[in-house]
Amino acid sequence: MTRVRTALPPSDLPPFPLPLFVLPVLGLALWPSSARSEDFRLRLPLACEPGVTCFVQHYVDRDPGSGARDYACGSRTYDGHDGTDFRLPTLAQEAGPAGTVLAAAAGRVLRTRDDAPDVSVRETGLGAVAGVECGNGLVIGHAGGYETQYCHLARGSLTVRPGDTVEAGQRLGRVGLSGASEFPHLHLTLRRAGRTVDPFAPETGSGGCSPAAGPSADSLWEPALREGLAYRAGTVLNAGFSSGPVRMEVIESGTVGAAGPAGPALVAFVRAIGLDAGDVQSLVLSGPDGRPIAQSEEAPLARPRAQSLVFVGRKRPEAGFPPGVYTATFRVLRAGKPALAHSFSMELPALNR
Repeated sequence: MTRVRTALPPSDLPPFPLPLFVLPVLGLALWPSSARSEDFRLRLPLACEPGVTCFVQHYVDRDPGSGARDYACGSRTYDGHDGTDFRLPTLAQEAGPAGTVLAAAAGRVLRTRDDAPDVSVRETGLGAVAGVECGNGLVIGHAGGYETQYCHLARGSLTVRPGDTVEAGQRLGRVGLSGASEFPHLHLTLRRAGRTVDPFAPETGSGGCSPAAGPSADSLWEPALREGLAYRAGTVLNAGFSSGPVRMEVIESGTVGAAGPAGPALVAFVRAIGLDAGDVQSLVLSGPDGRPIAQSEEAPLARPRAQSLVFVGRKRPEAGFPPGVYTATFRVLRAGKPALAHSFSMELPALNR
């Protein structure tokens, strides 16, 4: 079966221009250690489980120049990105519990917007959201001079108004596709006195980064979130089986057709995020006897990838696929060493004729 791979480089993702809601453009001047407030902590801004039902797609850009670098010196950001993107694996999850936007800290609502169209910029183009790149969202003021801004909410979903007092963990709305967004996610920006603060490493000055397995010791996230928000060397966002070739938009919608013994083919697919330049992806589909029936190994990536889709498959034999458990194994090699591995299986019953 013909194998197809599509990949979306970071440059194809719309840049997140700065502060909407008539906030001054102050750039990405990160606060130094003196800005730290010992009592200020952030809760997760979505009702999801990090690494399971939501994933960090992008971090704050720590590079003060034209390059891009996240707090762990990795490539999971893009030039000028001033917040943290919490991504849902599919559009279908917007309506579920994971799509509920929550207040990251107690405070008072300062500004809101709730009437921007809830549609991907892949359909409308960036020109359609000029001046409203944040889409639907809000800004909350907190003690110590902090502010949090929440972007890309669903139109009509906001549950608060300017002047309302909110508690940490209170529902604010739902994830959507408003503004400069092409996949379901919440963009959360933290500021103090109008300047960006990276909640993963607030005491590291502008341009600073440090390789790490998780949020730094001075992280502003609640301690209970440290493990779930650990920095990952790439992440499998979606994986499964289908009866034919899959497309990025079908996986995004959550409507991939299920595989079965009567289907025209058996296809295994993986969509991964956060891959680096030089990464080598491989995907092997094995039959019940453990032998590969389809496999591929990609050429090393020429540049970092925000997301990448790989699938392999085999057409159904005339006699049907042998019944049993079929297993797919996805691997990523980085600098010749294993960086990511994920296996998944399904059982095919005998074909009834």
